[in-house]
Amino acid sequence: MQTEPQDEFELTRTLAEEIERVLDAHDRDATQIVGILLDVQDLIERQYIPEKVAFFIAEKLPIKVSIIYDCLTFYASLSERPRAKYPVQVCRSVVCRVNKSDSLLDTLRRLLNIEVGEVTYDGRFTLEEVPCFGACDQAPAVRINGQVYGHLDRPEKVQSLLARFI
Repeated sequence: MQTEPQDEFELTRTLAEEIERVLDAHDRDATQIVGILLDVQDLIERQYIPEKVAFFIAEKLPIKVSIIYDCLTFYASLSERPRAKYPVQVCRSVVCRVNKSDSLLDTLRRLLNIEVGEVTYDGRFTLEEVPCFGACDQAPAVRINGQVYGHLDRPEKVQSLLARFI
């Protein structure tokens, strides 16, 4: 997987203003750091929190930057590295596994021609395993950029879903 060096990421004035709005929407409350990071990550094309952004947020709240990195490394929905345009997250909860999420994961591996943690050759998809994201009633399910897609019990359904993002 090729990633852009952190030095090349530019924290533009526009992005800084958007981050300020996210902070305001969360009342600049450091106890809401996970929600803040999720919202900020959605602002960045490659769905991650670059180092410059982490330091910017830490300065604005103010909190220690280590708290931000604790969140980035603990929560599967957050990333400190650039991801594909469409991270495909497969739920690994017991309920989903009973409802054939293993089969879904195998289908995704085959169709995307990648393993978990890898990015497709075109940078469009990455495959991730995550803990429960609350879609047990739709299992087997995936989450792509925060949107849940369920009842993916046949390869044709998975292929149709992926085609929407091409």
